Amino acid sequence: MLYRVLKIWVGLSSRLFCRKIFINKPDLLKAKGPLLLAANHPNSFLDAVILDILFDQPVWSLARGDVFKNPFYIRLLTMLKILPVYRTSEGVENLETNYKTFDDCKELFKKKAIVLMFSEGKCVNEWHLRPLRKGTARLAISSWKDDIHVKVLPAGINYSSFYRFGKNVWLNFGELITINEFDLNETDGKLNLAFNQKLQNQLEQLVFEIDSNDKKAQEQQLTVQPGILKRITLLLPAIAGFVFHIPYYLPLKIFSKKRTTGTGHYDSVIIALVTLLYPFYVLLFSFLMVCFFHSWYFLASILVLPFTAWSYIQLKGQLDK
Repeated sequence: MLYRVLKIWVGLSSRLFCRKIFINKPDLLKAKGPLLLAANHPNSFLDAVILDILFDQPVWSLARGDVFKNPFYIRLLTMLKILPVYRTSEGVENLETNYKTFDDCKELFKKKAIVLMFSEGKCVNEWHLRPLRKGTARLAISSWKDDIHVKVLPAGINYSSFYRFGKNVWLNFGELITINEFDLNETDGKLNLAFNQKLQNQLEQLVFEIDSNDKKAQEQQLTVQPGILKRITLLLPAIAGFVFHIPYYLPLKIFSKKRTTGTGHYDSVIIALVTLLYPFYVLLFSFLMVCFFHSWYFLASILVLPFTAWSYIQLKGQLDK
């Protein structure tokens, strides 16, 4: 129930925290499992959120194991369809848990589910594909050897910004990788290498490669300028949106920066806070407007306020400074 409610709300809210989403193969969003999404990982848990709200079918995702610290977190994350996967840096003693997670993934595949795995392993805010870890290959090959014919879909996630609220997103899908492309009689080492090479070749075509210092390349590839008519039409609502939302957004921005310095999680944290708390801000704003002007007509601000926010996002800068 919690998962379904959040998926609907975050899906609606994505109109604000995503300025524009471009999808090269939108029909694949209706794909059915068993499906393993093999994606790059540029922007913390926002990557999983983007894929989850776009796919028709629920998406289970694998997250760093160190967030599964106590029974409450385990229960909450499981309700949100998140399973733990540990890296060596998080403790060799925890690696045994990965076998259980892989077994859980296989059971999900048997039920025609979709599972998301970040093939690079670690999140880094950059326009660059890093070397792939072995986890995706091991899960796919292990499933195939257990006669589970899961399909693997490469997915490249690209953002116009890692620090600005309201961003352009490019979601590029590759070609399905299936059991028919491999000889399962080969050794695990050769199979892992062959799988990763095939996946790497596809992801290199799907993930943007842009130098973080090359502002001209970023401007050319990552920005989408609004037309003159749109700029004129939305100018006044955009100004109002900026003024009305500063008291709400600025404290959350300061808090997020303090809590995420040096982690690469700022973008995901600020978006999560703004999205989850925004209904309360809209209700408070509307209540104060009614009290101040003594007119119930100002309840319309429940609809007007989000529109002004959307207008501002359409016209604001699109690149990190």
